[in-house]
Amino acid sequence: MSPAEEPVIVIVPGLRDHVADHWQTLLAERLAEADRTVRTVPPLTEDALSRAARVAALDKVVSEAGAPVVLVAHSAGVITTVHWAHQSTARVRGALLATPPDFDTPLPEGYPTPEALREKGWTPVPRSPLPFPAVVAASADDPLGSAERVAALAGDWGAALVELGEVGHLNPASGYGPWPRAEELLREVETG
Repeated sequence: MSPAEEPVIVIVPGLRDHVADHWQTLLAERLAEADRTVRTVPPLTEDALSRAARVAALDKVVSEAGAPVVLVAHSAGVITTVHWAHQSTARVRGALLATPPDFDTPLPEGYPTPEALREKGWTPVPRSPLPFPAVVAASADDPLGSAERVAALAGDWGAALVELGEVGHLNPASGYGPWPRAEELLREVETG
């Protein structure tokens, strides 16, 4: 793929936004070092739990990036992406959607309650097919979404499901920092 054909990679973080040793941050750094164009949805400065504000921030980054784009979302960033995809007409080549949370069931202590998620517009989570190819990377032991529920989301979205095994929530608390498989899955998304 020549640089002119390479899509812009758009990183869509979860509710905890940017963490220096998170696999998304490390992936963005590696891609930039390889002269890839990478844009990251910036943290919100107000009302950080607002789904509408996060969708608007993603839309702004995609609009400024130009087309085509490939989205790389993690956790609530996946849910942001799905909400955005059902209202956007932007050209998206594909998406890597890693460990989406199940917002229809209570999350562990320290995460937003179902009531807070509903009040801030996160639920119901869209379940119709995405308008672009996607891969959902699922963990067998994710505390934020059971493997069965995540598989159902992937099926509803028309996304390919990649089972990662026991990787927790695929974040630093689960031992990920670097996640080399992200680059492999990203190549698969880019090449279709």
